[in-house]
Amino acid sequence: MTGSGTVRYGAAIAALMGAVVASACEKPEYERPDRAEQVAQADSLLTPETFDTIAWASDSARAFDGNNAYAAKCRSCHGYLGEGDTEYARQQNVDVPSLVRQDWPYADVEQVRRRVFTGHPAGMPTWGVAGITPREIDAVSYYIAEVLRPEVLDRR
Repeated sequence: MTGSGTVRYGAAIAALMGAVVASACEKPEYERPDRAEQVAQADSLLTPETFDTIAWASDSARAFDGNNAYAAKCRSCHGYLGEGDTEYARQQNVDVPSLVRQDWPYADVEQVRRRVFTGHPAGMPTWGVAGITPREIDAVSYYIAEVLRPEVLDRR
């Protein structure tokens, strides 16, 4: 090819390369997974054996580790004392319940562990699948059920 044929060929290659580069720079379509499906999948992964081998030197060690896990993973949404309705939760447009209401439906460590592990369709992460270890889940569940809960504090 000579002259104008080379220019046309070069122009066609440049146009094709431009189209390829432009399409590569477009943001890919991302469909967020359905929250209810994520929670159901996490629930299917939770077995009674998940927490069977966890041992603690003392309740205070368990509460200490639970407080640390709570501060790292839960506090931004649930607040320092579990009251919920934090500024962060409002910014994320998530309705976060108070963990310390008298009528909060998760009354014991086992129920809290299940909720922490599986998450909630309204926005709570499925921590057992992507986030924290079973030991941390056990510790934070103990901390919530046995330290933050007002009926627990009233028993002391």
